[in-house]
Amino acid sequence: MSTDPSNPSPTLLSAACPLPASQHPRVLLGHGGGGRLTQELVERMILPAFANAHLDQRHDAAVLPTAGARLAFTTDSHVVHPLFFPGGDLGTLAVNGTLNDLAMSGARPACLSAAFILEEGLPFETLQRIVDSMKRAAAAAGVPIVTGDTKVVERGRGDGIFITTAGLGWIHHTATIAPASVRPGDLLIFSGDLGRHGIAIMATRESLQFESTIESDCASLVEPVLALLEAGIEVHCLRDLTRGGAASALHEIAGAAQLSLFIDEQRVNIRADVRAACEILGLDPMQVACEGRFLLVLPAAAAESALAVLRKFPTSEQAAIVGEVKERGRTPVVLRSRLGPARILEMGSGEQLPRIC
Repeated sequence: MSTDPSNPSPTLLSAACPLPASQHPRVLLGHGGGGRLTQELVERMILPAFANAHLDQRHDAAVLPTAGARLAFTTDSHVVHPLFFPGGDLGTLAVNGTLNDLAMSGARPACLSAAFILEEGLPFETLQRIVDSMKRAAAAAGVPIVTGDTKVVERGRGDGIFITTAGLGWIHHTATIAPASVRPGDLLIFSGDLGRHGIAIMATRESLQFESTIESDCASLVEPVLALLEAGIEVHCLRDLTRGGAASALHEIAGAAQLSLFIDEQRVNIRADVRAACEILGLDPMQVACEGRFLLVLPAAAAESALAVLRKFPTSEQAAIVGEVKERGRTPVVLRSRLGPARILEMGSGEQLPRIC
C-alpha cells in the first residue's frame, strides 16, 4: 500500500489526540506551550493587531535595514519552572535563548538587555545564582548585557522571578535566511539529539527518577551557525527547536513556505533515556523542547559541507540529515516511522509542557 501522504491510505496514521476548541474565553496555560494553542493565539490576536512587513516574516528575529548592514532584533520572556534544573537554570536559559534567536537569522550578536520581575520574598541567594549564570553565559558568548529594568511584585504574584531579554545583532551577509527561501529538494538537518531540555524540566518538576540524570541541552548556537556562514555555505532557513520542539518548528516552516516536509524517523537522534522517559510520560519526543538544537534547511548540494562544519562543535557534533522538502501535498509534515508506515507529524496542543523556557 502507498505511504504517499498526498494520497490517503491506511498506512498514513495520525497520532493526534482531539484538540481543545480554539475559541476560549480566557487564556489557558497551554497557550504558552509553543504548540497549536500558541499558534492560534498569535494568529488570532497578536499578528492582526501589530501586522507589519517585519512581523509578518514570523522569524525568530526581525531583520531591519540600516546603513551598511542589516540589524537583527529579538526579544524573549523566560518563565521556567523550576528555576534550576540539570544542565542549566533560568539565567543561562535567558541569555542563550536570546542569543540563539539572533543566530537563527544569521546575525552576530552585539548586545543584550535584561529585565527582571521579582516576587517579594525571593531569597537574594537565588537571585545571585541566576545573575551569576547570566554573567557567565554572556561572557562565554562575548556579548555584553548593556541595559535593563527591575520590578518587584507582591508575594504570591510572581512565582519567584521572570526574566525578559532582548538582543541586537548585525547581519553582514546578503542571504535571506527565512522560510520564504526554502525550496523543493532542500534537505533538513537537525544539529543534534532531541528532547533533553523538556524531559530535564519535567523530571525535576515532577521529582521523577530515572536510571541516569537527563540534562538539558541548553547552550549557545552562535558559533556553529556563524561558522556555516563564514564557510560560504548556502543556508535557506534556520529555526531553533524550543517550545513545541521539532514538530512546531517544522510546521511553522512548512506553513510559511507552503511546502511539505518529510522526516525519516530512523535518522532522528533521540537518546534511549529520553525516548524511555517520553514513553512513560506519554509524550512524543518530536514535540519536546530543546534549548541547544536547531533545524537547518539548505540545498542538497551543500549538505555534506555543512555537516563537516557542524561536527567541529560540541553543540552540533551529532548533526545529521533527517529529511527533505517537497512540493506541497495534503499534509505539511510527514514522519516516516521506524516501523515502516508514514504518519502525519502533528503539532502538539501546547498543554503537556508549559513553562519550560
